Amino acid sequence: MLHHFNMNILFTILLAVTTACFYVPGLKHRGSIIVASCMAMAMLYHFLINRPCNVYLVNFACFKPSMACLCSKETLLDRAKRVGFLSDENYKLVNKILDRSGLGPWTYVPEGLLAIPPKLTLDEARKETDTVLFGAVDELLAKTGIEAKDIGILVVNCCLFNPTPSLSDSIINRYKLRGNILAYNLSGMGCSAGVLAVDFAKHLLQAHPNSYALVLSTENEISSMYWGNNPSMLLVNCLFRMGGSAALLSSHPSDRCRAKYQLLHTLRTHVGADENSYRCVFQEEDEEKKVGVSLSKELMNVARDALKVHITSLGPLVLPLSEKIKFLINLIERKVLKTKIESYMPNFKLAFQHFCIHTGGRAVLDRMQKSLELEDWHMEPSRMTLYRFGNTSSSSVWYELAYCEAKGRVKKGDRVWQMAFGSGFKCNTAVWLALNTVEAASCSSAWRDEIGNFPVKIEPLPVKTNK
Repeated sequence: MLHHFNMNILFTILLAVTTACFYVPGLKHRGSIIVASCMAMAMLYHFLINRPCNVYLVNFACFKPSMACLCSKETLLDRAKRVGFLSDENYKLVNKILDRSGLGPWTYVPEGLLAIPPKLTLDEARKETDTVLFGAVDELLAKTGIEAKDIGILVVNCCLFNPTPSLSDSIINRYKLRGNILAYNLSGMGCSAGVLAVDFAKHLLQAHPNSYALVLSTENEISSMYWGNNPSMLLVNCLFRMGGSAALLSSHPSDRCRAKYQLLHTLRTHVGADENSYRCVFQEEDEEKKVGVSLSKELMNVARDALKVHITSLGPLVLPLSEKIKFLINLIERKVLKTKIESYMPNFKLAFQHFCIHTGGRAVLDRMQKSLELEDWHMEPSRMTLYRFGNTSSSSVWYELAYCEAKGRVKKGDRVWQMAFGSGFKCNTAVWLALNTVEAASCSSAWRDEIGNFPVKIEPLPVKTNK
């Protein structure tokens, strides 16, 4: 429709020029003017039809589980003791990890894991995911007023739970989505898949103008729990929690007036060619043939190195000219002149007003804050999301954006940086432009009933000393 509209405008202009050529007295070279006009119109039309259409975030929703899923640290330890799979040494380790994790006293886990004994069936795992995704989609459809039949693209990501029929099939069945929908189910992509799914949806929307894309992100706790005693695999049990998100993206030009954000950039970096990077987050069997996800001691270094590679590509897209020049000079000194100096970390606070960095854990957030030289205020959305909801995997960046909105921080013209790390190893980015000021009172989100209680003060970890 947009292309036909552009064509009608260009044809009208060309007709006006042609008419003027014949009716203006004394005008010379009429033929040349008409030919030149045709060529100019053809070039302009080619530019218009090949220009990527803008992608907008109409709205999004983060699922908040019911009170039946509310769980304290003491309850988690009690259930672990009742099941009896942990050795005494690892029970103490889990207790220590929970104390230092950055998670608050109350988070959410599926009812199946709170049951005595825990319910670990496929039906329970499917029930968990359906509860999360259906809840998020119901809230999103209510917010946007979009009818399910208008959705032309569906992207669902869940790393470790992939039943048949797929999760995208489950959404199509539940909401009776149309038969020609472009449906995709992403698996095994780790915690960065939420941002990756946005990038994927963007390319689909640009290939199919005037469409809506529904992007869903979650992780399944029941299927990802580890029931063994390998210390490197127990961290997942301690950090990951129940949650999920739904986002409605649009390539309709008319949606700009009501959308919250415009997608400016997406960027994906994959360092999996390196063996250490590839294996630093790895699903495998332990010595007792129990399946879990092991986290390597190299994880923090891998994340640091991946970030360096990532910002080398991101910087030119978002940084002001002054920072680009500083970064370029430093790069030339290190790579060309072989000067032994530290690599320059650009001041990304000049490019973004809000930072939504994946809640990989307290140590990850500490490292990112140090590497990017951010203030506590910039890290607050990530730290408070980790504190209240835990690591919800690929959906965490949406809980963080919801926090920024609920606090009334997002103003018209602000830029938001969503960044997430994931197995593979990947570092992915989405950059959003706020099209309007988001009023805190108008926000209906997972934070709505308790945002006044935040931020909370988190005591720093004790400093290690060498005796």
